[in-house]
Amino acid sequence: MGKKKSERPNYKDVLRQLQVELVKLQSHIIKHGDKILILFEGRDAGGKDGTIKRIIQHLSPRETRVVALGKPSDRDLGSWYFQRYTEHLPAAQEMVLFNRSWYNRAGVERVMGFCSDADYHEFIETVAHYEQLLVRSGIKLFKYYLDISKEEQKKRLKARLDDPLKQWKISPIDKAAQKHWRQYSEARNIMFARTHHLSAPWTVVRADDKQAARVNIIKDLLSRLDYKGRDEELILPDGNIVFNYEESYLHNGMIAP
Repeated sequence: MGKKKSERPNYKDVLRQLQVELVKLQSHIIKHGDKILILFEGRDAGGKDGTIKRIIQHLSPRETRVVALGKPSDRDLGSWYFQRYTEHLPAAQEMVLFNRSWYNRAGVERVMGFCSDADYHEFIETVAHYEQLLVRSGIKLFKYYLDISKEEQKKRLKARLDDPLKQWKISPIDKAAQKHWRQYSEARNIMFARTHHLSAPWTVVRADDKQAARVNIIKDLLSRLDYKGRDEELILPDGNIVFNYEESYLHNGMIAP
């Protein structure tokens, strides 16, 4: 049984300590010319925006970029699928965070019928090869999937509708999320099975608790990268919240049905 909220370490204090660790990490990345690429995928209203905001909050904007691509243009549709993503990849000393990525094709595009069956299958067959090329080129690639329950998603989507400051987050895709819940689950499960590979495994995040999800994503990221002055105890993630994908988790409740 988890700790009650009143018994937990103060979220703001822990977050600040982790953000100090992120600054240390960035200093290491700049000094050693590392290239860091982080993909954030997940259910609509899964908490991607809030997580990314906390990660980059105190980092140098010159070496940190967030990529959130909109609807593809006619030129994009006539190009190699990965082309518009490739131009945003990190150079030396950079950390790039994708707020949704090429995995749109395995999720939204598949479920909503925005791509053909042939395009979808071409993606599923080639994405692992693409990612292996990135990793072989020296990019350190991390793939996070923020998973929430159907009930939590319903609550968050309603909160968006009721909050005048969050109107920009509302889209037709969001409105279809609950209706197509089962189809999204099926697409997610296939995506995990076909694109979880040694060079770029999927890390699943149980994100019903936004604060716990945020701090544990940061801890997981920090724990997987070397940098000077690392606080080993602080960055130990909770394995019940963030964990590498395994097929058994689709059946034992670790991943939302």
